[in-house]
Amino acid sequence: MMNQAWVLVNTKIGKERQVLEGLRKIPGVKEAHIVTGDHDIILLVETGSMKQLDDILSWNIRRQKDIVCTVTMVIT
Repeated sequence: MMNQAWVLVNTKIGKERQVLEGLRKIPGVKEAHIVTGDHDIILLVETGSMKQLDDILSWNIRRQKDIVCTVTMVIT
């Protein structure tokens, strides 16, 4: 069973495209799009386990230097 989550990302002003390109290279990121509204980028992340999902969020996504904050919504 795949574990999936939508991740809403806020970046520093003007860094959206740069962050987007970096996020698209992360294994497990299946979709990545710039959006308008309260958030700058939306991601669909898929992994084989909740541990992998947590690791990708903690070590690969949230540690990008130009990301200000994230909101994660796990798909049930």
